[in-house]
Amino acid sequence: MGRVVRSRKIWIGIGLFLLGILIPYLIKPQLIGLDQLLQTMNQKTDGSALMVNAFLIVSINTIISIPQFLSVVMLGDGMADAFNRSGFRTIIPLTVVPLAYVIVNLVTPLNYSFGATDIFLWLSIVVMQKLSKQKLNMGMKLLVFSQLIFGVAWLNQVPFLTPYGFGQGSLSIRIKQVAIQIGFGQVLSLYANVLFFIFVASAITLWIYLILYMEKWAISQDLHRAQLEANESRSGREVLLLVHDLKTPLATIEGLVSLMEMRWPDPKMREYCQTIYGSINSMSEMVSEILYEDRKNWCELKELINYIRASRLIGTNSAVDIELEGEPESCLYINKIRLTRAIINLIDNALDAIQERENGRVVLRAITLKNVVELEVEDNGYGISENDIKRIWKTGYSTKNHPGFGLAFVRQVAEGHEGSVNIKSEVGQGTKVWITLPRGESQ
Repeated sequence: MGRVVRSRKIWIGIGLFLLGILIPYLIKPQLIGLDQLLQTMNQKTDGSALMVNAFLIVSINTIISIPQFLSVVMLGDGMADAFNRSGFRTIIPLTVVPLAYVIVNLVTPLNYSFGATDIFLWLSIVVMQKLSKQKLNMGMKLLVFSQLIFGVAWLNQVPFLTPYGFGQGSLSIRIKQVAIQIGFGQVLSLYANVLFFIFVASAITLWIYLILYMEKWAISQDLHRAQLEANESRSGREVLLLVHDLKTPLATIEGLVSLMEMRWPDPKMREYCQTIYGSINSMSEMVSEILYEDRKNWCELKELINYIRASRLIGTNSAVDIELEGEPESCLYINKIRLTRAIINLIDNALDAIQERENGRVVLRAITLKNVVELEVEDNGYGISENDIKRIWKTGYSTKNHPGFGLAFVRQVAEGHEGSVNIKSEVGQGTKVWITLPRGESQ
């Protein structure tokens, strides 16, 4: 139920549905006036006036139909996404469109029939929805479906199609009767058929163009991400080679310190040598963690936080509040270098989010729960939109002016530690990203 409440598509669909019902009520006086004008037409009425009135009827029907049909498209998409059932994209139009016509007929004195035109429109929109595979956004659908609806609406003005369920509404019936009475039945049919083919062909051409454009755009995005991943992989290999080369000077330093310890057996010199040994071992462990992703060691939570503080915050003007909730002695089995890099990435993103914000604040929070530890980075920046949140984990996607690997890397690190990463954001309020990791006891 919560997903339904949060679905923007569903709320847009409900708004369009109500608008489609409200429009006939708002233009009721014009509809009644047009109906009275058609009733007073006689044999002396010229064809130009008839065509103008036909155009007005089609335009009014289109204005009424656009929000109704777009509403079922949005409702169907929203319900399908909320419940993960694609069948809603067909069920919603099948049930909601007839309901809209029933309500419209209750608020206006004129008869709006749900006939062959509406069935044809409904089938066309369902087919186009399925073939487009949700590649088109709301604006694109509005452009395509408005042309399609306007074109198909002209079938209601073709006299010989009336027995087949086209144009059963009172205004359409009236205009066709007048056209036949004054001898303009064939002209109206030709006029309506030509406009039908022009606008339907235009809608289909535009739809195909937009589909191809979106597919081309998607391919270019995939190519861009592939290039970024290739660059990242190449950079990663270069870093690994560089780090691997550090092993040689470390071994040399360790050997020289051993010789110094043997050459000068002074207690003070021995103490210095032991300190150097400790530093060499620490650096060797860091190099190993960088070289091997699966290289993990037990680490206390407070040690990790101190390491993050030393790696990112010391020597900078960046103010990040650090909060420890629970047991700072909790142990984590982690690759400290990679996890630190992931947390620092989140901190950098948060600091970017508050750059132009007065009283901007970033908090690094470690929370110890029963079986897990949560590492949170929270800011009170401008937040992230719902659409960006859906795409933000893709490699190469960024809300900044430059692409990056950041959040894709964060998820990779979290999952590599048998954990997960989540995000909660509200536009104008801020963002919170947290990594959940299993805790344990040092062995």
